Amino acid sequence: MRRICTVVGGMAIASTVGSGIAFAQPNLDSAVDTTCTYPQLAAALTAHDPAAGSALNASPQMQSALQQFVAAPPNVRRQMAAAIVSHPANQPYLGTLQTMFDTCSNF
Repeated sequence: MRRICTVVGGMAIASTVGSGIAFAQPNLDSAVDTTCTYPQLAAALTAHDPAAGSALNASPQMQSALQQFVAAPPNVRRQMAAAIVSHPANQPYLGTLQTMFDTCSNF
């Protein structure tokens, strides 16, 4: 669960990565084009993975990173998401993040 925290927390750091990153398998569109609010994303994460939701709620750093991601314009979100996807250690957690972004409009 700490790794998913690292992935979400990495969103803030990833904003400094250049745009020349190749995109991996996941579809980044739902994250890049999201119109969901932070509360919707947190609720979607908690519904899909309660342990990850609890970790988010317990970590001001993770909360801040996700809020920064949501507040960023789409071009910056694309860079952030690409950096997260390209890091091999994040691969096991991409499905959870994808589901969070794919379902957040339901919350």
